[in-house]
Amino acid sequence: MRRIFGSVRSRATLGATLVVAVALVAAGAAVLLSLRSNLMEQAGNEAQRTAQNVVAQLAAGKPYDQLDLDDESPVQVVDADGTLVAASDELERIGGTATDAVKPQPQSGGTGTGTGDDDDDADDDSGRGEAGEIGEGTEFSDGSATIDGESADYRFAAVPVEAGDRGRLTVYAGGSLDAEQSAVNTALTVMLIGFPLLLGVVAGVTWLVTRRALRPVEGIRGEMAAITASEDLARRVPVPGTHDEVARLALTTNETLAALQTSVERQRRFVADASHELRSPIASLRTQLEVGVAHPELLDLDGAVEDTVRLQGLAADLLLLARLDAGERPGDARFDLGALAREQAEGRAEVTVEARSAQVAGSRGQVGRVLTNLLDNAARHARSAVTLSVRREGEWVVAAVADDGDGVAEADRERIFERFVRLDEARSRDDGGAGLGLAIARDVAVRHGGTLTVGRAPAGGALFELRLPQAQ
Repeated sequence: MRRIFGSVRSRATLGATLVVAVALVAAGAAVLLSLRSNLMEQAGNEAQRTAQNVVAQLAAGKPYDQLDLDDESPVQVVDADGTLVAASDELERIGGTATDAVKPQPQSGGTGTGTGDDDDDADDDSGRGEAGEIGEGTEFSDGSATIDGESADYRFAAVPVEAGDRGRLTVYAGGSLDAEQSAVNTALTVMLIGFPLLLGVVAGVTWLVTRRALRPVEGIRGEMAAITASEDLARRVPVPGTHDEVARLALTTNETLAALQTSVERQRRFVADASHELRSPIASLRTQLEVGVAHPELLDLDGAVEDTVRLQGLAADLLLLARLDAGERPGDARFDLGALAREQAEGRAEVTVEARSAQVAGSRGQVGRVLTNLLDNAARHARSAVTLSVRREGEWVVAAVADDGDGVAEADRERIFERFVRLDEARSRDDGGAGLGLAIARDVAVRHGGTLTVGRAPAGGALFELRLPQAQ
């Protein structure tokens, strides 16, 4: 059960079915209530018309025993004391009115039954009263009655009338509720049969539509599972031609796979290049140590120290790159980039410094490393002079390193910032480095919210510009 309702299709089908079920129940209840209210109102109007017909006769002074009462509907005439003075002939039982009596009570003075002795005048006046007037304020109630052996529910209307010397009378007349009950029962039966069928149709359609809508998602899931199993990041998930959320999901997934493939390939190249760069100084150092063990007099201590220093620097570069790749935050310490530039240029005879004071925020050590790498790179390529300047440009602080060397070809101005890239392959590793300095400098600049670009210097060489946000 948990697995069944664990799928999106099952939950969507169940949710749609429940929503439709609630809507149908609410609509059905509203329809039944409206139908019942309308039919009750019709029964009440029918009862009121019947009662008003009797009221009109009583208001005209017609005797009780001569009243034209509807034998198919229950009718009662009750006086002010609650005594039944007239009723339908076939009425056998009644409930819901002022009295349960079904047989009129004889009235004093011969006004109830209309029978007398030999006095014709008495017979003529029997049960007759003076003309009266119809009262106002009809009241309704529900009840039941039995007429000629048939019981049914009724809507009773109670209409008052002032009947002259007979006082205040109330006429109760009933309108049958059989039509109301029959219509409500029929509607309820239709709903009980039709609603489940409709819910079944809704569930089936939702299941099929959801299945079709989620089919591309299943294709994406299956392809992702295959990519995970094969570890082939060159594969891509299918993109449906629907231009909807699923298509955008597939495009985003492919973009993620492409970025992941690029990252993995970059890491693989990084590991391979690092291994290659580490192998040479380690092999050289090992050879020197082995020679020193066998022939101490031939041990080149200066060369061993140089290889050790090179290994140390390469290890430091690799560690810094790893920290940058891990997203290490540079911090928000404020420092003077001009003072840092003068400090990094100290002891370099070929470097001319023109640095103004400018505050930036970040890691002083990492930014200092950028300046050192730029100065080392310029020193390797300059003919005679290197210039280091720091200036402000709006919200930016620009540190520029220029040399008078051959410069960098425009086609190579982005490639030189890749890791382990050396444009002059003929240059020795000892002189040219491992090709990590500019890559580290670009990564540090980006981590500090800045940029590092290369162009052409006024003297014809390379011009590296480090732009960092000015500290607020």
